[in-house]
Amino acid sequence: MFHGVMTALVTPFYQQKNGRLLIDEDRHFAHLERQIAAGVDALVIAGTTGEAATLSMQEHKHLIAISVAYINGRVATIAGTGSNNTEESIELTRAAKDAGADAALVITPYYNKPSQEGLIAHYRCIHDNVHIPLILYNVPGRTQADLLPSTVAKLAELPNVVGLKDATGDMVRLTQTMNACRPGMEFYSGDDGSVLPFMAIGGRGVISVVSNIAPKTMGRLVRCMASGDWAGAREAHRALQPLSDILFCQSNPIPVKAACSLLGWMDNTLRLPLTPMGGDQLNDFKHAIQMIRLKDDTITF
Repeated sequence: MFHGVMTALVTPFYQQKNGRLLIDEDRHFAHLERQIAAGVDALVIAGTTGEAATLSMQEHKHLIAISVAYINGRVATIAGTGSNNTEESIELTRAAKDAGADAALVITPYYNKPSQEGLIAHYRCIHDNVHIPLILYNVPGRTQADLLPSTVAKLAELPNVVGLKDATGDMVRLTQTMNACRPGMEFYSGDDGSVLPFMAIGGRGVISVVSNIAPKTMGRLVRCMASGDWAGAREAHRALQPLSDILFCQSNPIPVKAACSLLGWMDNTLRLPLTPMGGDQLNDFKHAIQMIRLKDDTITF
């Protein structure tokens, strides 16, 4: 159902005089336009990279609604609607459907540490209450909740569960999950550094942080893999690896927000408890990115 490069978008903020950070809608729209012009296949709104955990319910719904309206069907729109509160996730998923999003990306409930039975019940409850394509999102390193292959297989039997974003970077685990699931279930990499092996096993693309900065190069990697151009894929993979390393030198989205700021696209602002990169660390970060050369994307400050 979905494929290719799906950018997990940052959310631009601006600071009021009282210090409060508000969504910078103009710069958000500019970033959407930049991504669409670069040829991405889908845009993910209000995910982990978009600092969804610090958005109020009203802000979260509003961000999804204005994004869907602005994109206006030019590419697929996937809304992040996960929460550690099942009722809240249902409310967000319903809002995404009402706004016209093409799918909802639902992260495993963080902090609560549910059992596998609890995870199944959580996703089934969302599925049964809102009829929209659902993409499961497994990133146990951040949530401490891990969707096991057998659990993904059970959830894949639900008619509206269409895919899994797997951010483990574990190809053995991925293969086990693919083997356990019904035919037609789709898999998307959530780990920018392992897109090539992920797609070699059978993945359909990537939900990418790196494509905020290098959408064309990531697009070339994915298209080469899809067409069987192994030489082209290897070249793009190797070119992207230094950027991927740099953009995950701290917790996402701290580095990618810094990169977007250095490029002049938005302010280097994040909501607490995340803090922006600054000082000598930002200077070192800037120098490291300036050393990267990509054929398809220009990174100049």
